[in-house]
Amino acid sequence: MQYQTFTEVFTANDRIRERLIATVSGLDDNAAAARPDINGWSVTQIVEHISIVDEGMCKICAKLLSDAGENGSGSVYLSPEFIAKMSDMVNTKLNAPERVRPTGEQSIAESLSRLSSNSDRLNEIRDRFEIRDTTEKKFPHPYFGNLSAAEWLVLRGLHESRHIDQIARIIRKS
Repeated sequence: MQYQTFTEVFTANDRIRERLIATVSGLDDNAAAARPDINGWSVTQIVEHISIVDEGMCKICAKLLSDAGENGSGSVYLSPEFIAKMSDMVNTKLNAPERVRPTGEQSIAESLSRLSSNSDRLNEIRDRFEIRDTTEKKFPHPYFGNLSAAEWLVLRGLHESRHIDQIARIIRKS
């Protein structure tokens, strides 16, 4: 995926969110709680995990943008390293760090509400992506390494999309 503008990234992330909502809408409690195997997460747990990670990503973007200079180009720059890792991620199983593992205490509706709140907060700072230097400051990711605000924003959608595919596989099996 290559983006030219932040509007394109926000639009893509919004479409991914719509796909998540469509994928989990109408699931009954049994389907939502079904686990593909003893070690796997249920759909409910996956959506909770997405909401936890999403909240962290939004906070990271806000922090990076608040620390960045106001000499942004308004265009999205993704490093070659980030692009390579994005390609590799498709075939890589990643283990979630403890801090972003689901508690199992949040319903899908609660997780979707949390995701909506995260999006609202990110939309409040959306204009900063255009005016700030999104390449200047970085924050480390356990798999991707040091990422810029633009890369975190793109990763937000990629992370969610990856889990939507996982949810769809679980639903097909149940």
